[in-house]
Amino acid sequence: MSLKYALIGCGRISVNHISAAIKNELNIVGLCDLIQENIDDKFRRFELNESIGKYIDYKEMLNTEKPDVVAIATESGLHAEIALYCIDQGINVIIEKPMAMSIKDANEIIKRSNQKGVKVAACHQNRFNLAIQELRKAIDSGRFGKLSHGSIHVRWNRNENYYTQAPWRGTWAQDGGALMNQCIHGIDLLRWVMGDDISEIYGATRQQFHDYLEAEDVGMAVIKFKNGAIATIEGTTNVFPQNLEETLYLFGQKGTVKIGGKSTNNIDVWDFADETDYDKKNKGLQEPTSNVYGNGHSSLYADMIESIMNNRKPYVDAIAGKNALEVVLAIYKSQKEGRPIVLPLDEFSSLDMVGEF
Repeated sequence: MSLKYALIGCGRISVNHISAAIKNELNIVGLCDLIQENIDDKFRRFELNESIGKYIDYKEMLNTEKPDVVAIATESGLHAEIALYCIDQGINVIIEKPMAMSIKDANEIIKRSNQKGVKVAACHQNRFNLAIQELRKAIDSGRFGKLSHGSIHVRWNRNENYYTQAPWRGTWAQDGGALMNQCIHGIDLLRWVMGDDISEIYGATRQQFHDYLEAEDVGMAVIKFKNGAIATIEGTTNVFPQNLEETLYLFGQKGTVKIGGKSTNNIDVWDFADETDYDKKNKGLQEPTSNVYGNGHSSLYADMIESIMNNRKPYVDAIAGKNALEVVLAIYKSQKEGRPIVLPLDEFSSLDMVGEF
């Protein structure tokens, strides 16, 4: 019997969630959005059964439909509040990035999900990209030797039309800026492949071209990892005239890898000292994608289902969601205070940046 599934938030990213739910044969029991037309659009697009519930109140939907797993794809500022309500009801949750907007809320999600014994998956779906999976295998088998450094470059474009589609975008309360919204996937990958444990972050952000927003449109940072490696982050929505790339570099004593494409989905460079025939297959690997969100939602859903069925942690769990958030918030705090920030970050929120620009 398939798990009962409901979706909260039927905006831009919801298409990927519904596609993943259908592909993984989840039993869709309800869609929720404050705007009825958003729900109706998804029913038309996916030819959904009219027996599926349509709701504007997510609590009513959860109490009526009693789903096993819920995906949260609302504006970012509501992620934690909705997730905590679901967790308290004993419902497993898939949370779009960022998992929360404060360290306090992220910690609460981790704590309460452990207490309630429910699964939480943070929607950093690019970890499932074929190129990233190959990179992870190479790291885990020690093929890089000692790591030297790495970097992530998210060089995208977001114009005024994008922001006027949804007034919450670019606000400190509900979204954050380019680093929190667009670049957090790349930031997640960088931290994950370089060893997770960070000692210090020094960052700077600016608002160059989007003066109708509250938050940044470009941010850069230097990261010191506890394993001795260092890394840089460059994230922006200022690239003219369209999305350019999301590129991840990793440099080790015995290997160099560059993963490019619009969403870290292609292997551009794959060089190792102990090259094998297997490596030749990876050179030039490309995974076609229809948009910058990539293909990973379906794999993330499949993993979440398996984690529920087998009572194990999801591949991208709540701690992973907090780790990516922590890097962004540390960069924000560094910008605000003009100094390097030592991790772990005890407390900081996107709201602490109100008035920065």
